[in-house]
Amino acid sequence: MTATARPPAGTAGRAPSAAPRSGTLPLVLFASTLTVMAGSILAPVVQVIREDLALSGTAAGLIVTAHSLAIAVASPLAGWMLDRWGLRLPLAGGLVVYGLAGATGLVTEDYAALIAGRMVFGVGAALVFTGTTLALLNLYQGSDRERAMGWRSTATSLGGVLWPLLAGAVGGISWHLPFGVYLLGLPLGVATLFLLPGGSPAGEGGPAERIGTMTLLRRHRVLLVWYALQFSASLLLYALLLFLPQRLSETGVDDPLLVSLYTVGMSATMSVIGLFYAPLGARLGRLALLRGALALWAAAFLLLAVAPSAPLLFLAPVLFGLGQGVFFPVTTVLIGEEVPVAVRGKATALSGTAAFAGQFASPLLVGPLIQATSPTTGFLVATALPVLALAAVWRVRAEAPRPADAAGDGPEAAAATRTTPTTQATPAAPAP
Repeated sequence: MTATARPPAGTAGRAPSAAPRSGTLPLVLFASTLTVMAGSILAPVVQVIREDLALSGTAAGLIVTAHSLAIAVASPLAGWMLDRWGLRLPLAGGLVVYGLAGATGLVTEDYAALIAGRMVFGVGAALVFTGTTLALLNLYQGSDRERAMGWRSTATSLGGVLWPLLAGAVGGISWHLPFGVYLLGLPLGVATLFLLPGGSPAGEGGPAERIGTMTLLRRHRVLLVWYALQFSASLLLYALLLFLPQRLSETGVDDPLLVSLYTVGMSATMSVIGLFYAPLGARLGRLALLRGALALWAAAFLLLAVAPSAPLLFLAPVLFGLGQGVFFPVTTVLIGEEVPVAVRGKATALSGTAAFAGQFASPLLVGPLIQATSPTTGFLVATALPVLALAAVWRVRAEAPRPADAAGDGPEAAAATRTTPTTQATPAAPAP
């Protein structure tokens, strides 16, 4: 597999006709925290909901995770809408749906209504996830884009800490109140109408070619690699979050506050490394960061399997957080720069499908393995996933751009070459 060398990040596709308005980046970063809040904000009250509504553990868990399936299914539609109508209207509409559907739990105690609301909420969250990602890819160029992606990683990680704390505070009054936090989507939707540009993502270049999903994947086969990695990242993340408490219990750590420190440590690490993503990428290169992330995942899960004490186990989420903090910015930019601007929404949306499908699949795949064996065995088997991924990614090389690449996909491709897997021997520059 080869990866073409690119001009500075952000040169793929047509540059925006004007600089983003003041306040655009804070808006997009704030909105980006809403997707990580989507499930985590209900985690502190899920046991209270279960007891109040007399639900099984699985039924209560679906209140937290059902939106992930909805996001995975609705993301391709979100991508089509963003490619068709641009950023402003779909993202604003998604934020409004996010706010209204997310707040269902404020006014109902009916389980079926809660699940229906969570599924509609997932459609809005799909537009928010894809729209905020696309906004950073389309509105920022070069080092500004790399910096914005790192800040996004920091913002989402901080959101994973702050939003559940807020939910825990108000959830002590009533389990309904955390649902009210979703109403933040409404003012953000209004702000989006004023701050984000309208119109087609193709800009002033005239009508752009619009292709189907299968055609997109045939032309840009390396996308399948990035999507598979994003699926794996989410699967591993939720395996750690869901089953680390069982592993800690084996070492005598049962106090919920102490257990929470492990996940807070992971989020804090992700936040810090996100601030350094841009300079690290400029110094080491994206492929080096990607390989490093996979190696850190493997080390983290190996520690989860074999560490004999709670202090050593604390290193596992920290190492995983370091990897996560650079992994998603790297793969997001690689996906965005791989395709023409006119189909960037579709490509970005498919990454949402992969990531949230990994979230939904994690307890279904890892849970039975751990139940049949033990947390130690389950984590040891899971270690094989990042090891195999690292072996696959290690074959990616930096290839000099070829004229055919620049002419292959219309005017956007003239600005940057593509990343394509191939088995043909080609001259290659040293990998970063």
